[in-house]
Order: sequence, then structure tokens, then C-alpha cells
Amino acid sequence: MSEDSVQELELISTIGFNGSVPHGLLVHPDGEHLIYPLGCTVVIENIKTHEQNFLSGHTNDVSCLAVSKSGKYVASGQITHMGFKADVIVWDFEAKEPYATFTLHKVKVEALAFSPSDKYLVTLGGRDDSSVVVWDLKMREALCGAPSALQSAGTVYTVQFMNTTDDKFVTGGNKTLRIWDVDRSNRKIRPQECDLGQLKRDVRCILIDSTDEFLYAGTTSGDLLQITIKTHLFKNSGPAKDKYSLGVHSIAMLKDGTIIVATGGGIVCALKAGTFKPIAQKECTLAGGATSIAVRGIGHQLYVGVNKGNIYRINFSDFQPTCINSCHYSGVLDVAFPHGCGDLFATCGKENIRVWVTDTSTEVLRVTVPNMTCHGVCFMTDGHSIISAWNDGKIRAFKPQSGAAMYTIHDAHKQGVTAIATTSDSSRIVSGGGEGQVRVWDISSNRQEMKAAMKEHKGVVTCIKIRANNMECVSSSDDGTCIIWDLNRFVRNQIIFANTLFKAVCYQPEETQLLTGGSDRKISYWETLDGSQIREMEGSADGSINGLDISDDGNYFVSGGNSRKVKVWKYNEGEVTHVGLGHSGDITRVRVCPNSKHIISVSADGAILRWKYPF
Repeated sequence: MSEDSVQELELISTIGFNGSVPHGLLVHPDGEHLIYPLGCTVVIENIKTHEQNFLSGHTNDVSCLAVSKSGKYVASGQITHMGFKADVIVWDFEAKEPYATFTLHKVKVEALAFSPSDKYLVTLGGRDDSSVVVWDLKMREALCGAPSALQSAGTVYTVQFMNTTDDKFVTGGNKTLRIWDVDRSNRKIRPQECDLGQLKRDVRCILIDSTDEFLYAGTTSGDLLQITIKTHLFKNSGPAKDKYSLGVHSIAMLKDGTIIVATGGGIVCALKAGTFKPIAQKECTLAGGATSIAVRGIGHQLYVGVNKGNIYRINFSDFQPTCINSCHYSGVLDVAFPHGCGDLFATCGKENIRVWVTDTSTEVLRVTVPNMTCHGVCFMTDGHSIISAWNDGKIRAFKPQSGAAMYTIHDAHKQGVTAIATTSDSSRIVSGGGEGQVRVWDISSNRQEMKAAMKEHKGVVTCIKIRANNMECVSSSDDGTCIIWDLNRFVRNQIIFANTLFKAVCYQPEETQLLTGGSDRKISYWETLDGSQIREMEGSADGSINGLDISDDGNYFVSGGNSRKVKVWKYNEGEVTHVGLGHSGDITRVRVCPNSKHIISVSADGAILRWKYPF
């Protein structure tokens, strides 16, 4: 099939939010859209309808975001590899297209800010760059630049323009707080240090009041500094006694002058301007460290992003937080549907398993095991339990309705459980481990017993699939082998060798053939009878194949991997029919839902994408 005939896979929704980006959650000035980063993509989400648009153009993770006061522009900066330059992209919000691309900073863009009339954009390089640059948005070129701090100071982390003039902005960082004047006629920017007296602070966020009289700086020490802008002199600091745990990471101001602080300890609190005294009953604690806070409208609603991947909405009247967006905050390692049901699916990763409603992408269950990582998840066919594989060597079973623990198989594998599958009669679990063993477990209501251990793989077991008759299973490993096992005699029936690290394997529905993918970027067909290769195809031009799944009718299969593309193939012809672009990280697994309505793909950046099944 020619490239021209390959169609685009329709992306329905994403689940994901990179909460580690400082000030990465924004409310657009129209009050109707949230803007936030997800990997190397910027997501624009309608607050009421949850309709999403995606700004894709960065080559690596987005590291900072800003929106202009008029709402006309959105700017995003990225991080890249050592020795390379990092792009800043200015987007036209209405058109959802790039307006300009600025490339000057090295390795990382630390922060961005628009001038009040959209005349300038100021960008801040990271510690490998240590420069501040002012860009002329109309001319789409750099106006001037300078080192961001004195050599005696440390990294500069944040930048903010004044509210009434395009010719002044403020930067803050480790032992530095500077007010800059823009001299357009001479193409110069001139800094003046703020006089903090004996105070030494690491500034992480800056707020300027509406009249440009005072600036407020949030510090890692957990207090706020108030500076008089006209004189550059320190005026006040607070709170006087109890400083905020893990620092003040974001601050905002309401129309009436109330200051909202969000801290690394997860506290969100309203303070009186000038005195920094907390306002009674205007404080709440969130699950995770707050990294950004955005004000909607006149301040009746606040949106807070935390480093655990959640977005909270707080109504100022009662100050009670509501989690409106929840997602994995690190790589998603597996995805599974219940047997014959496409209405729900489960995902797993660091510390937790989550169950989602497919049509609405809402989370309905979360199972948390602190400080552990779940490598695999599946549902028992009878629907009575969720079975999971963990890096501490344990297999854990949970109730799918409540998430309550049912049983734990201790020491299932010495080097962690890396793959798991269940038989169709719900009587057995087959697991694979980091040491290369495949083990079979008999499961009953009150006992879990190892039936056999099969030791032929020399590397990590990456995937296990069981035949419908429960007489046979196949395991793939990064030692370059796939082994078909007899589950009655617990011996090898066939072995497949290839010059690759096998990442995924699955049975074709008739179970006469196997499909494999791995680090050599090839997708291969194999006979289950004798292990002979039938066909080999180039599955990806740039990166490993990490996930494969075949539709129930066997006519199509889906692949995904380090190329970050979801591909739909005709099984018999071996041709790509559709390609989905939207992932920002390496795809780790893909699944076709049992009713063939959706495709779910998950990736190493924590994103979960739902695609429309095209047939």
C-alpha cells in the first residue's frame, strides 16, 4: 500500500498531565480552556466539554508554558539533549498552528513570559545556557539578550513581565532577584539587583500586582518576599512564624488583592496582601506537591496542578478541592481489558493500578502500593479479580469493584515479576520474571500454589500469552527467544530464535500463527506448529516495537513502539492502513478493545491515548 493511501488514525482523547513542569497549568484568558503540557505536546482542553486540541511540534518534552494576556498566543519551550539547542514555539491560539519558532537557548528553556501588549516574549535559558533573551513578536526575531545572573549567583528559574509596561520584567532564581529595563532603541536590556539586605533566598516564582507597585517572590525556604518595584528595596516577608513545607512553588493574585500560594507540600492557601496572614478557612491540602496555580475569571475558581499528575479545581467560596484530571505521573507499563468487555480498561505503572471508563476516560478505581512498580496487569476471565505483577517479586490480586487486596503470592520471582497472564477458566496464573523463569500457579479461593517452574530463558520475560484451550502458552524474552510451552507437561514445545530483544508476542485468533515484535524494528509471523518463520516486515523506521495486539476477527493488528506512532495493519496483506500521531514518549503497550470500537495505547511519559478503531 502506498504512503498516500495510509490514513490518519483518529485520536479521541488523551489521559495525561505533566505535573512536574513549573507553572505548567494555565487557564486561557477566555476562561473556557485549560492549557497544559503532556510530553512534547501542548494540550488545550475545553473546561466544559473536555474537547481536546493538541499542539505538536517539539522534539522533546515541553519544559515551560506561557499564554499572552490577550489570549492570542501560547508559547512553549522544551528541553533537549546536551550540546543541542532547545526550541521555543509561539502558537496562534485560534489557528492552533505555530506562529514562530525561536532557537537560541542551549539544552533547556527554563521559563517564558509575554509582555502585556503581546509586543515581546522573554525567554530564560536553563543552567547550561544562563541567558535571558527578549524576542520581538511582530518581527519574529531576537531583540536583545544578556546573561541571566551574576556569576556569584546560581540558576535563574522564573521570569515575569510587568502588567502596565512592555519595557520592564523581573527574573528570579538562586540568590538572585533582578528587575530589567528593555532599551529597544539600543537593543539592550539592563538589570538592577533587588536589595534584600541580609536575606539569601532561592526564588521559584514571581507575582507582580496589577499596578506594578510591588512584586512578590515565592522561595524554597517557604516564605514570600515583598519588594517595592520603584525603589528595588525589600519591604516585607511572611508568613512570620510557620513557613510552608517544601517551599512556595506558585503564586497568584485575585482581583481584590488576595494572594494564593501553592506549596511543594501540597498546601494551597489564601493570604492577605501586605500582611501575609492566612485567611480563615481558605486552606486545603492536595495529594502531591503543587507546581502550578491558575486563576479563572475574577478568581471564583482556581486550578492547581501537582507533581503526582493530578489537576484540582478549587471554588474560592468553600475552598474545597475537586480532582478533575487524574493520570499516571510516570511511565505506563501495561494496559488490559476485562474478558469480552470494552467498557473498562486497566493500566499500571509506578505505585498504582488504575481502572478507567473507556468512553469518558474517567478514573473509577485506583489501587496503590507505595514505592513499588507494577509491570503487568490483567483481569481474571471470571471478572472476580485483577491480577498484577510487581517489581518486588510479588503477584498481587485485587477486587475489581473496591480495589481491596485478595491475596499476595510472595517470592513469585527473585528479580521481580515482569509479565503475567491468566487462563480462560480462571484457575491458573502464568508469570514471567526478571531472572528468565516462567512459572505456573494454581489458584483457588483459599490457596495459591506453584505448579511448575520452566527455566530456559536467559533474559527478562517480557510478554506471556495463553491459548484459548489453556493447553499451551508462549513467552517472549529479551534474550532473543520466544518459547511455546506445554502447560500439561511443563516442557518446551517449540523455540523461536531471532537477532532481537523480543518485546511483544501474541496469538493470531486461529492460534496457528504467532506475531512478534522487538528491538530490531521487525514484525514477524511464525508457525506455532514448528516455530518456522512465515513473514518478516519492517515494523518501524526508527525504534523498537514494544506493543502488539490483534483484533478479535484476526483481520487487523496494531503496533506501537519507540517511533511513538500507533500503526494499524492488515494481517494477511501485511500493509499499514492507518497511522496515529499523538504520543510524546515511547509507546509501551497497545490494545484493541474487545468490541473493536477503540484502540488504547500507553507510553513512557505517562500518557494514555484513546483512538477510534477505523473498521
